[in-house]
Amino acid sequence: MGRKESEIFPIEKALEMILMFDQKGKIFYTNATAREKLEYENDLCDKNIGDVFPSTFKISQDGFETELVFNSQLENMVAYRKNNTCFPVEAKIVVSEEMPETYICMANDILEKEFLGREIEQVKQEAQQAAKVKSEFVANVTHELRTPVNGILGNVKELLSEEVDQRVEKGLRIIERCCGDMNKIINNILDFSKLEAGKFILEPRKFHFRSMLDYIKAQHINKMTEKGLGFFMTVSPQVPEYIIGDELRIGQILNNLLSNALKFTALGKITLEIFRTAQVNDKIELFFIVSDTGIGIDKADKDKLFQSFSQVDASISRKYGGTGLGLNICKQLVELMGGRIEVESEKNRGSNFSFSAWVGVTEEEAALLQEDDRKESFVSSFGIGAFGNGAEDTANVREYGTKENQENLKRTLSKLILCVEMENWEKAEMFMETVKQLTEGAPREISRLVLRLKMAIQKENYDKVSSEYKELIKLV
Repeated sequence: MGRKESEIFPIEKALEMILMFDQKGKIFYTNATAREKLEYENDLCDKNIGDVFPSTFKISQDGFETELVFNSQLENMVAYRKNNTCFPVEAKIVVSEEMPETYICMANDILEKEFLGREIEQVKQEAQQAAKVKSEFVANVTHELRTPVNGILGNVKELLSEEVDQRVEKGLRIIERCCGDMNKIINNILDFSKLEAGKFILEPRKFHFRSMLDYIKAQHINKMTEKGLGFFMTVSPQVPEYIIGDELRIGQILNNLLSNALKFTALGKITLEIFRTAQVNDKIELFFIVSDTGIGIDKADKDKLFQSFSQVDASISRKYGGTGLGLNICKQLVELMGGRIEVESEKNRGSNFSFSAWVGVTEEEAALLQEDDRKESFVSSFGIGAFGNGAEDTANVREYGTKENQENLKRTLSKLILCVEMENWEKAEMFMETVKQLTEGAPREISRLVLRLKMAIQKENYDKVSSEYKELIKLV
């Protein structure tokens, strides 16, 4: 065809295969990559394009026949080497603008890409299968665990209904509590496996929102009162009586956050606040805030909170227990409800957990909410003891030697010795933790007495506890 070398030289070293052929299908130019991939030296020219792509181009008397549309998108084709072996390519054939009777084929070898694609797909399928097997295994194991746990729990409750020795009853109560804790762990693992497998489904229905809150309050108020904590709950008047949502899961999130607040708070109060922050047609956004005056969290550790099987540090797990799944499950449940969960905290200054959730309301309720936001406020305050009225300054109480500190320390010691008299060592240990916090920064003599008192309680040594208590009460 007499083409100038300068016209085609810039593409000689291109990384893709370049083949030029005329209207008869006769190849008159190939670049180095094409010759290398197709394993020709200089004898590829004068071949027909149908020799290289026989599945796409059929050699005919007129040159070639093809159903391929030129100047279109990339096409998957099969290229044949000189020895008749083949490999897949992605190719595009265009008509040259400068040489109208010339076709240019640009092709990339995708053999490695196809191989890696198959490898990736196989790994993906294996991972999906492994996840399925893991999910089924976890579900089966947890269901199997539930049966013996419930069997033990049933027998313990039956024994507790009978008259038993006080020491035996204490052991049975411990077993009962352990079975309850085990069931909570099993439920968490089941929820976690469903969420991880993407098989968790919310079950929204209409329910009385404040009745649910009353039920949640009833689950926690006694323990908070025993611990001497104040409990305050406020529901904005803009929150409707009835909502449409997954009552069980909203309650699960609140129970988890309140349980954590109770677990990590020895002094002060816990508050629950609920607001309506947005409305779109028959959907409203509820905003929940759970605050406490507990041990708090370092800013550097906040990111660990919502990770699965994670505690802020190992000492937290040893001291307070837990699998580290609760908050991760809460986060995923909140996200399923279209919301998000956040935490604001400072070491030894308490924590504020907040989350939002989108729920439904009836058409009538939606219209009323838009018209009237002047409902009466629903406020409930609960809890007696060290912070029963919620008015004391927590910082003053924690500072040893202040009036508030001494008053709360004496009240806590009175409750502690009462628990010892009743041989309720579990509650005595709980109040001992409060005493320990109230005496931080105290003189060495008092700190040593507190340590000895704690050791005596752990050993359930009544005489030693009485002796150390008398010494300590004289000094405070």
